[in-house]
Amino acid sequence: MIVLRKPKVVVLGAGYGGLITVNRLSKLVGVNDADITLVNKNDYHYETTWLHEASAGTLHHDKCRYQIKEVISSRVNFVQDTVTAIKPEEKTIVLEKGELDYDYLVVSLGSQPETFGIQGLKEYAFGITNINAARQLREHIELQFATYQTEEVKHDDRLTIVVGGAGFTGIEFLGELSNRVPKLCREYDIDPKKVRIICVEAAPTALPGFDPELVEYAVNHLERKGVEFKIGTAIKECTEDGIVVAKDDHMEEIKAGTVVWAAGVRGNSVVEEAGFENMRGRVKVTPDLLAPGHKDVFIIGDCSLIINEEINRPYPPTAQIAMQQGETCAKNLAVLIKGQGEMEGFKADIKGTVASLGEDDAVGTVFGKKLVGTKASFMKKMIDNRALYMVGGPGMVMKKGKFKFF
Repeated sequence: MIVLRKPKVVVLGAGYGGLITVNRLSKLVGVNDADITLVNKNDYHYETTWLHEASAGTLHHDKCRYQIKEVISSRVNFVQDTVTAIKPEEKTIVLEKGELDYDYLVVSLGSQPETFGIQGLKEYAFGITNINAARQLREHIELQFATYQTEEVKHDDRLTIVVGGAGFTGIEFLGELSNRVPKLCREYDIDPKKVRIICVEAAPTALPGFDPELVEYAVNHLERKGVEFKIGTAIKECTEDGIVVAKDDHMEEIKAGTVVWAAGVRGNSVVEEAGFENMRGRVKVTPDLLAPGHKDVFIIGDCSLIINEEINRPYPPTAQIAMQQGETCAKNLAVLIKGQGEMEGFKADIKGTVASLGEDDAVGTVFGKKLVGTKASFMKKMIDNRALYMVGGPGMVMKKGKFKFF
């Protein structure tokens, strides 16, 4: 009796794309068709799109995460380990605690901060990149407020918070932070006028790519809550005491107790080191999501780059795109594993984009319609709950959803 070896499918990263891939694939192929392994450095998945809330302290970090084993099929082998290298020629993955071989590989390792070589950012700026970074930032801001009142000589710079970047993440963090600061002032008996929140953006506008009317609404809303914007201004250096910025050849030093960098991400460095042709850790994949020159390596999520031909620019690395890629990737893997059918090209279906401006306000476009205020905020929560549903079903929405059901 000849026993055929089942192909091994290894998925790296339990972000939005990775979880959708394993969940859908486990339904498309039988137990005897393939072995499916999911690798992630943590035993939990965190909602990346909620980290701005945890970082500002308006949402507890535990609300942003859930155990991976709660949402994956029992037939998916979960390995908690950190990926250190991919060796495509050998079809192996090097982990901190061992190695895995594969027949088909899905790279969904997520992003890393892109500092663009700005001196001091890695050393002195905080990021909004994962659960631990969010917790560190929240605790640091609270420490600044608590320390301010214990000093005999008051240093008002301690209460200055600089946010580098007025893109999606920066604006959402500013919305939460402007809600959190008044509560911190009451808690630590600090005059709110002593606090400064400054947003520095090198581009000529906040929220690049958003409708100008929505951008104006967002900026005006945040300015009314005390946020100062320095648009068209580049951060040149980050120091222990703050930042140095430049606009029209005019240099300025801004002293601050907290500097937050929210102005860019890149693909995972493991992708670069693996030898795939890439741009800042992102691989321009084929229409069926394969790495160019490889018939067994799919790359999705923040590590992939797909051009939106309507505007001839890459699609932004969003959760919405990653989950849709996961759906396509699972279908194409099933075709290869079964040897039946044809692989399909990825087609993004952008249903809308909404940026929150705090608990009860937001701006965005949904199904082509512009929304602001509470209506947009409602849609933002619906989008968050939909992501929970797609990965973990109704039970996860009940457990972690943004609405109170009881």
